[in-house]
Amino acid sequence: MVDVVRVMEALAEQGVTVLFKADAERMRDGVRPWTFVASGAPFHEDLLVRTDAASVKACLEICLPQLRERGLVVPG
Repeated sequence: MVDVVRVMEALAEQGVTVLFKADAERMRDGVRPWTFVASGAPFHEDLLVRTDAASVKACLEICLPQLRERGLVVPG
């Protein structure tokens, strides 16, 4: 399993702001309760990677490849 804290720290060290969120209301409704957002301001102004998914793992599977494609070093 990917170490989420390590991923977030590595991205922050590269100037990326990272948010992981679990939404209680969406979890109760069974609708993609996890959100991952990575934005680049001020260092990577055009960077925005976001997804809502059913699990932490699904968020990472969607977003980490996108971040790597943009040249960021992402562990895991």
